[in-house]
Amino acid sequence: MSDAPRTPLTAPVRRSQVRYLLLHAYGRGGTIRTVMNQANSLTAAGWDVEIVSAVRRRDTVQFPLDPRVRVTTLVDLRESSCQEPPEGLLGRLRDRRRRRRLRTPAREIPRGEFGYRHFNRHVEQAVIGYVRSLADGILVTTRPALNFLAAEHAAGGVVRVAQEHMNHGTHRPDVRARILRAYPRFDAVAVLTERDRGEYARLLPGTRVVRIPNAVHSLDQTPSDHRSRIVAAAGRLFPQKGFDLLIPAWAKLVETYPDWQLRIYGSGEKKAELRALVEEHHLYNHVFLMGHTDRLDDELAKASVYVLSSRFEGLPMVMIEAMSHALPVVAFDCPTGPADVLTHGVDGLLVTPEDPDALADALARLMGDEGLRSEMGTAALLTSAAYGPDAVHPRWEALFTELHEVRRSGAAKGHHA
Repeated sequence: MSDAPRTPLTAPVRRSQVRYLLLHAYGRGGTIRTVMNQANSLTAAGWDVEIVSAVRRRDTVQFPLDPRVRVTTLVDLRESSCQEPPEGLLGRLRDRRRRRRLRTPAREIPRGEFGYRHFNRHVEQAVIGYVRSLADGILVTTRPALNFLAAEHAAGGVVRVAQEHMNHGTHRPDVRARILRAYPRFDAVAVLTERDRGEYARLLPGTRVVRIPNAVHSLDQTPSDHRSRIVAAAGRLFPQKGFDLLIPAWAKLVETYPDWQLRIYGSGEKKAELRALVEEHHLYNHVFLMGHTDRLDDELAKASVYVLSSRFEGLPMVMIEAMSHALPVVAFDCPTGPADVLTHGVDGLLVTPEDPDALADALARLMGDEGLRSEMGTAALLTSAAYGPDAVHPRWEALFTELHEVRRSGAAKGHHA
């Protein structure tokens, strides 16, 4: 979809409600952050925006959110929500059924969906009931499981938009098979890269497939001066992010660059294993697992290089945020994302996927040359401008406006037929 200038919208469109359905709006993932960026921008432009969280496990939202954006929850899993015992026989029966459904696997979500373990029959039924209750507006679903439920159960009066935050090739076979059946029911399918747009368009002939990249939250960032001896990485401590490959790569650099540090920001289930890997390679004075930070922009500004060691990506937003700090990037050329953003040798270096030796060699090239870091960092800053809010968010407005008008004109024709 081409970039469209932001133009004044008609009053009926500006009042149209946009509902984003997330699995867990109170989490810290990249999809959550980018959806909240979208919600903030649309709200500032006059849209009525609501974020709906299928489940809730925390008390507060983790990312900046315009107070005008409503956040509602379908299934509250916080301990505090379950402390009051149900009253009466009917209340106890309902509570018993609820507990049974919480233990029962989901029926309509393929097991290969990466978030399958977070779903159960109770959550699934809550989502189905919610999407069935909608009569109008725009519903944006944000992962395959939610996309499938919306495709099957949302009413015809709702404009349905499926967001794909991961590239098609990384989905497991049962998910890819369901995509072929479900996604043609959407008014539009939004993907992050041109490669994915082409792939989905080939697989789903006749379906509207648009490429709209995620936007960084701001381009007004403090640039690196490229003098520090710090390489930064960030992401959930999950296998996807490949930190188990990055740490052995760093072990190959310590003898030549003993005064450099690798700082990995993020939390997750593999923390203990990664800490053990640091110990195994005797890197406790060189590699630091920094945990989650609410001040990642400040930390990125302190670094001189950003490294992306992922096994696969959708569109690596933290990498682009690092580029907005004028950081050159070293990345595995994994599917998809890095090569859709970086130009090898200009604003970063792409190396063979899952090859720690190649990653170490590319890092050494930048760590040993401050002038090259500065040159590539300046180019990275220019690249990041294409992912600024002012460049990306008008494309969502244009898409929603068009889909809303098409639906409204179709309804008007049906009414007068």
